Amino acid sequence: MAHPLGTRPAVRRTPLDADERARGEANFAPYVAEQLLAHGRFRVSADTEEMVELFQAVARRVGEMLKRPVVSYANGRYLVIAFAQQSSHLTGEDTPPTLE
Repeated sequence: MAHPLGTRPAVRRTPLDADERARGEANFAPYVAEQLLAHGRFRVSADTEEMVELFQAVARRVGEMLKRPVVSYANGRYLVIAFAQQSSHLTGEDTPPTLE
């Protein structure tokens, strides 16, 4: 379909296939874990339901990697991943985990 001269065609987003999604989770998780350990939170632009779902899956994977509860909050534009608030006397841990 032609569009008027001097204008750009509308952006079309294509969904990730299963392989792309799996690779995205696997590749983002170590980076997000690093950022959490260094800064305590990670923020990413997630303006589609697909991106929110992808980064929520990354957050779950990071929690499993670090053996520490991780939460994610989405507001329709950004998604923030952070450590869940917990009391150290409940877990018996006084030092944060390291990324191995």
